[in-house]
Amino acid sequence: MNATTTATPGAPPGPLAGRSAQYDAFHAARARTDLVARLYAAAMGEDYPAEIAASSSCDWPLLGLMTTRLRMRPGQLLVDAGCGTGGIGLWLARALALRLEGFDLSPVAVTQATGRRPRFGLPAERAAFRVAELENTGLPDVGAHGIVCVDALGGAADRSAALRELARVLAPGGRLVMTRAARRGATPAWTEQARAAGLTVEHVDERPAEPALWERLYRLWIAHADKLRRELGEDQAQSMLREAHQVLPTLPGRRAVLLTLRRPAEGPASSGAADTMAGPGLRPGDGPASSERTPQ
Repeated sequence: MNATTTATPGAPPGPLAGRSAQYDAFHAARARTDLVARLYAAAMGEDYPAEIAASSSCDWPLLGLMTTRLRMRPGQLLVDAGCGTGGIGLWLARALALRLEGFDLSPVAVTQATGRRPRFGLPAERAAFRVAELENTGLPDVGAHGIVCVDALGGAADRSAALRELARVLAPGGRLVMTRAARRGATPAWTEQARAAGLTVEHVDERPAEPALWERLYRLWIAHADKLRRELGEDQAQSMLREAHQVLPTLPGRRAVLLTLRRPAEGPASSGAADTMAGPGLRPGDGPASSERTPQ
């Protein structure tokens, strides 16, 4: 992927195409009906951010926490890693007056994210989306002041490699905020992974309500199984129901957190390197089944 251009939606080359196919089907099916969004809204209640419409655990408390932990200034560059249909990054970019670069494995999701820009009042020069994977973003070194990664790392083929790639993209002093999960009582791998990527753990914010959210949502899926089959098709409905039945028993032992990782500042000269970026995609100077798997 050319780091200086925004990918046009289309089939990605090589192995990426095979990996993206299931996500394409997932996003295409959910775009045909508002049933899934209504079930997420029912599970989250007043914490559901309707404008974002994310297929994730992103609720109002998480949005507020991410805003606090990012500590970004107007005009800085935010990367939304594994952005899906783009709602989280677009909301943050509008709320904080940021520039946005989002990427996702699915060309269908990227198309949908691009189409949502006008709803958030963001022009193309403020928000760009591309097809890429977590382990190979195609983004320039030290270009991002902040990165968000919500319920996406569990889908990476190599989580350690993905974390190293996101660390490469961060400017000195920049922060990566990401949802992570572990089994209660187990020693999580994230501290060691962060250190190996050259990042420091700045905050670990517990999300005690997250497992119960998924439990409510899964039970709603099961209760509405016939509607899911009718409106999404048999394949997508069966995938959702299989996930619900597999993950429900694991939720009582799930520990969910928002992890804030920071790339250490390297001194006054380098700490502002990303401030020379003129816009998304430009190089500086150019102007649950397991505890870490995230339910969907």
